[in-house]
Amino acid sequence: MRKLCPNLDLENALDTVLEVPIPEEMYNGPIPDMRAWLKGQAFDKACETDACTGFDQTTTVRPQMARISEIQMLMVLSTPLIPCPIPHDRAFSRSIHDRSVQASTARYILQQYIAATGGQDALQSVDSMYAVGKLHICTSAFYTDMEEEGMQPKGKGEYGTYVLWQKTPELWYFDFIMAGCKLTMGCNGHVAWKQSTMKRSCITKGPPRPLRRSLQGLDPRATANIFSGAVCIGEKTISEEECFILKLDASPAALQDRSSDGVEVIHHTIWGFFSQRTGLLMQLEDSLLLCMKSPTRLGPSRDGGDSGVYWETHSESVVGDYRYINGINIAHAGHTTGTMLRYGSGAVNHKLKIEETWVIEEADFNLSGLTSDYFLPPADLNEGSKAQDK
Repeated sequence: MRKLCPNLDLENALDTVLEVPIPEEMYNGPIPDMRAWLKGQAFDKACETDACTGFDQTTTVRPQMARISEIQMLMVLSTPLIPCPIPHDRAFSRSIHDRSVQASTARYILQQYIAATGGQDALQSVDSMYAVGKLHICTSAFYTDMEEEGMQPKGKGEYGTYVLWQKTPELWYFDFIMAGCKLTMGCNGHVAWKQSTMKRSCITKGPPRPLRRSLQGLDPRATANIFSGAVCIGEKTISEEECFILKLDASPAALQDRSSDGVEVIHHTIWGFFSQRTGLLMQLEDSLLLCMKSPTRLGPSRDGGDSGVYWETHSESVVGDYRYINGINIAHAGHTTGTMLRYGSGAVNHKLKIEETWVIEEADFNLSGLTSDYFLPPADLNEGSKAQDK
């Protein structure tokens, strides 16, 4: 990972210190691509097409915009939020005998997971953390045949890198760079937001929720707490390990909070697969279905009529390479496979497959001097943040 970049304008000038380290695969690309990437870090350049592409100015606008749309889609699909807010340390306080058999079984499985990742005292001592990771993403072309199997990736894919800062699950800040474009997301405990070199800043609908990436073996405390409301639904073999399956559905109230006049979130479910031998999380699955309604068709989306276009995403993340850092056992590598389906009345059916391989390069816990001021939303969202606080 590179943390310094040569000054591209002055030969004898000092190197540029990068806010987000970049993989060698990105650094070794053509110099024009590197220059475009550096420009892309400035959000006031978002209106300039070449700020987030490596294309020459002589290239036509349409290929540029298609390229921007593709990168934007990949970055959004790589940074989903979990179905609902994380309860505060519910996994450490709820009794194993106060619920149904399936829920009590899930509670027992989580006790083994807590022990395997460092124990209750170690996990509850974590106040803050950061992680630096790199990833490689490949995507297939769009398929109109919804039943088509064996979709193959196109091209060599894209390399990216990210930095995650977190102070308890409620406060987090995420920088993600890929293909010369930058995406920033964060949460100040009241609202979650995002901004990028391709789109203006916006507040995420509904209550603030952490990134799914934190649950991929990186934050055991948050993982235990989010699955504290889950039920055990069976067993499955993952990577030659017999695993228990825990399932958690977002509540109707949580789905309603995330819906709007034009978008209805129908369901959002996650599954955790925990090894019976080690107690560790081996796989995380996520399924989301929403309906987007045009202004002329606003109304119930499940009334038996044709009232919207459906978008369905499903992802499976196999995590591994667990290593201890300051007494906390976290995953340092994983592979995610995802599919996106688009269907509905008046829409062209689309199917897309995405594969992502990621590695954690650096991580640490309980950082000195990390205050809530580091998680403030962008200036242009302050008014919206204050409005929601009221």
